[in-house]
This record gives sequence, structure tokens and C-alpha cells, in this order.
Amino acid sequence: MPMNFLQRIEDASFPLHINEEADIQCAAVLAAAQLVEANLPEPGDPAGKGAVILRITPMGRAELSRLRGPTSAG
Repeated sequence: MPMNFLQRIEDASFPLHINEEADIQCAAVLAAAQLVEANLPEPGDPAGKGAVILRITPMGRAELSRLRGPTSAG
């Protein structure tokens, strides 16, 4: 699932190179939703080319915060 993938890469060092087809598909969904910026292979490109996630956008960071839920203030 794309949101699980977003949570997995939250603390990654960017740019992040990915090669697994499932991860590339998740990255494409997240990029379409403007939650990440990524260089993705063109449709029809041979498998194995991989993708590069450049960063999680501010909108992506806000979504991660929302997924964590409210934090209690001291």
C-alpha cells in the first residue's frame, strides 16, 4: 500500500533509489498525489530501470503526521 510505503521511507536518506516493482508502483501513486517528488521510469520502459524518490513533500509530511494521530501536549 502506498501509505505504508510512505511510512517506511519517512526517515530515509534522500535521494532514495528503489528497484522493486511494487515500491515503484507505490512511488508513482504517491507522486501523483503530490506526497513525494520522484523520478519514475516511463510507462513501457524495461523492468529493472528503477526510480529515485527525491523527497517527501510538505503535503506528504503533513499526511504522515495525520497518520500518526494527535499527540498529547504534555
